[in-house]
Amino acid sequence: MRVLLVEDDEPVAESLRRGLLRYGFEVEWVTTGGAALAHEGPYDVVLLDLGLPDTDGLDVCKALRARGAIPIIVISARSDETDRVVGLEIGADDYVSKPFGVREVIARIRAVMRRVQPPAPATAGPDRYGSRLTIDRKAARVRLDGEEVALAPKEYDLLAFLTEEPGALMSREQIMEAVWDANWFGPTKTLDVHVAALRRKLAGAVTIEAVRGVGFRLDVDEPGGGSSG
Repeated sequence: MRVLLVEDDEPVAESLRRGLLRYGFEVEWVTTGGAALAHEGPYDVVLLDLGLPDTDGLDVCKALRARGAIPIIVISARSDETDRVVGLEIGADDYVSKPFGVREVIARIRAVMRRVQPPAPATAGPDRYGSRLTIDRKAARVRLDGEEVALAPKEYDLLAFLTEEPGALMSREQIMEAVWDANWFGPTKTLDVHVAALRRKLAGAVTIEAVRGVGFRLDVDEPGGGSSG
């Protein structure tokens, strides 16, 4: 995912850029509103500081929004509610007040991208995982052997996240950011409870392996014999 970072404070920008790169984002960094408006792209999301040296970031936000629907997340030391409201009213998709953690910004990016990504084409059917499990992401329905599985909302969100990359190890932090609140600071015990529920409801179709001290990995189970369905 390509990020246009508009931030004139070099230490802040460097820290954010390094963090985003570490999580697999591509980052283009500019330091002025003029450079942001002149940037050809392409990019998927804009991180926009309001306190720019050449122009007010709110004007840049308004100009970028007039060009199209690229998601804009304002990052600013201005925590005043008026600025926040104005930013959102003129087209920002989210607003993060400094100081912030890189992980919080990444969680906000993911949340905004989930909201703005176009729905799957009507012809797209459910995603199939092995011979037994299907996930219809458009309708948020899960079926096991053709029968719908009753999942709580967060159980579904957790399953949808883990099945985005079967076999990939996801840290507890990544999961909590993606599935729960972006500002989650509490214990992650609730994650274990939801994993246990998914293991119980989807036994034999997927295995959710706990990796001690890191997080979880979902693997699709395939029966040793023939296939069904």
